[in-house]
Amino acid sequence: MKKLMMAAATVALMVPAAVFAFDGAGAHAHFDTMKMSKVLAMQSDEMKARYQYRHPKETLEFFGVTPGMVVADVLPGEEWYSSILLPYLGKNGHLLGSDYPMNTWVGYQGNDPDAPAWLEKRTSWPARWTETAQKWRGEGDAKISGVRIGDLPADMVGKVDLVMMMRATHLPHRFDGAVAELLAGAFSALKPGGALGIVQHRAPESSSDKWADGGAGYLKQSAVIAVAEAAGFKLEATSEINANPKDKPTENDVVWRLPPTFSGQKEGSPERAANTAVGESDRMTLRFRKPM
Repeated sequence: MKKLMMAAATVALMVPAAVFAFDGAGAHAHFDTMKMSKVLAMQSDEMKARYQYRHPKETLEFFGVTPGMVVADVLPGEEWYSSILLPYLGKNGHLLGSDYPMNTWVGYQGNDPDAPAWLEKRTSWPARWTETAQKWRGEGDAKISGVRIGDLPADMVGKVDLVMMMRATHLPHRFDGAVAELLAGAFSALKPGGALGIVQHRAPESSSDKWADGGAGYLKQSAVIAVAEAAGFKLEATSEINANPKDKPTENDVVWRLPPTFSGQKEGSPERAANTAVGESDRMTLRFRKPM
């Protein structure tokens, strides 16, 4: 019996992500491959050039994203992933552009003399994002709201199907209590059985904790799993969809040396050529579940 139970658990972990997604009525929903392919084909050439590193179709399928869901995207970009999710989620869906808790930004600003004015502007980000994002919507696209994780309107708390953190966890890791606050907010936002999807620049497990604290952009996969589980999430599956074995950072490196940033590198320099050959960072891809 024990062997049968262990085998069943292994099979459950290998079931495609869509099997774990639920529609509003609690029935199983499935990833719409055809619709996603059409949406990705509509994106800009600049955006398509990064598919080889970001694997949007495979990543969103792994997270179990289906049309009609309520999805919170932490620190959303104009294209990544807003312009993909809006038409894919469709008219019955809802995209929540989600900012960090304000305490994270306070820690980030530190003693900067311009911090008060900067932070005051940051408090208005949800409203400003909502207004700007309306310009990206087409007919039949998902509803849009700008929110702050941990401070959602009461009617949204516990109603989110998926919280996505796409390379958005390294900054909170740098400040005491910030990542715990972020994950607590995500846990509160999700409905029971909802998913947390994380893609994050991955540090070698052999690197020092001091270097892999997020300041260089990298985090250890074991550290990300530990803080998510401490917040109450259950690790459901990991994937190597976004792995890049060519990225072998040392403790003298920061992730922004790689494309598309090429921090401090002149165009045509040997350093830039070498980093172009590496490509974008090695990334962990993790799916957690809020218990029912």
